[in-house]
Amino acid sequence: MDLKLLNIGFGNTVLANRVVAIVSPASAPMKRLKEDAKLANKLIDATMGRRTRSIIITDSDHVILSGVQAETIAQRLLVDSSPKEANLMKTEKE
Repeated sequence: MDLKLLNIGFGNTVLANRVVAIVSPASAPMKRLKEDAKLANKLIDATMGRRTRSIIITDSDHVILSGVQAETIAQRLLVDSSPKEANLMKTEKE
């Protein structure tokens, strides 16, 4: 099993294969999701005191707040997975 860490800003990382969604915190449903996770003790604040710019949802129903834009985190996730996909494609051709 290959463990890949995803940098979510300010020295914080999560396991990339556990991430289900990366969303913007601006909508009312995301604010409710954040409050519900807080009540269920499943909220992790990784903003380091800064403004919440993205919400990461994991397969264990944990909700992680990040101070980095959702687009930036998504791009990091794509860049991290690209070499693996490239190696798989290369192996299939051989």
